[in-house]
Amino acid sequence: MRKIINSVKKFLASPKTRAVAVMLLVGGTAAFAQSAAGDYTAGTSALTTVAEEIAKYVPIVVKLCYAIAGVVAIIGAISVYIAMNNDEQDVKKKIMMVVGACIFLVAAAQALPLFFGL
Repeated sequence: MRKIINSVKKFLASPKTRAVAVMLLVGGTAAFAQSAAGDYTAGTSALTTVAEEIAKYVPIVVKLCYAIAGVVAIIGAISVYIAMNNDEQDVKKKIMMVVGACIFLVAAAQALPLFFGL
């Protein structure tokens, strides 16, 4: 009797058995959820509402991106000025990083309304 109990414990303790049990549990739950839901109007109306609410924030986020680009440009210019006065070696690298960050923020601000279809 102990041999059977020990073999059952070993079987249940193996990682493969646990993985199969989790897959069966998740798969069964997903199959039940798909068969139980036949009407998708509540989900589509909720997604439509969310999309409309997000679209309201797009102009604000665009202005925020422009403001962050301005702050990055000012702080970067000060950093480059200090680096030039201290005769540092990587001044070109700092300039390219600041310009790249500003270009990215402006491009992201331009692309954001297009991403949401506005």
